[in-house]
Amino acid sequence: MKTLAKWSVDDYHRMVQAGILSDRRVELLFGEIVEMSPETPIHYSTAKRGAKYLEELLLGKADVRFNGPITLSNSEPEPDIAIARLPESAYNNRHPAPEDIFWLVEVAKTSLKKDLELKACIYAAALIQEYWVLDLSAKQIIVFREPLDGNYTTEQIIVKGTITPLAFLEIQVSVEKLLG
Repeated sequence: MKTLAKWSVDDYHRMVQAGILSDRRVELLFGEIVEMSPETPIHYSTAKRGAKYLEELLLGKADVRFNGPITLSNSEPEPDIAIARLPESAYNNRHPAPEDIFWLVEVAKTSLKKDLELKACIYAAALIQEYWVLDLSAKQIIVFREPLDGNYTTEQIIVKGTITPLAFLEIQVSVEKLLG
């Protein structure tokens, strides 16, 4: 039996500041420092295009963050897209925390299992109200809502049409534009 040392968010921040992790693509997930999957070209392009599209839709309503960390109680993941409260300057000295986040988006090709299982648990445990996974292989978006006890209680698969984010009922997000 293996016993792993768990790291706190403060430990992780000290390692980052000391440069220990500077040459590594890692994130802190449930207290473990985990290597991030390499991004395929379609993953990067979809995430970047999606962030730009959401920035246009949410101009003046939210800060759309691309490939940046968020700070949770025992994790510091780097979702592909995070929709956070304004003003953007609130994050000059810290990353967004759960109370700052409207919803998160992960783009999945090779990381689908991790995004649907591990990341969904992490985000639900942090009470992130809404989480979308763009499944590039199946050309669908899985929408998770209503976190309770470390899991989302609703899951909806959408293949075409629009999604109305819980935080912005006046906004219609095109599935086709997000998936490319």
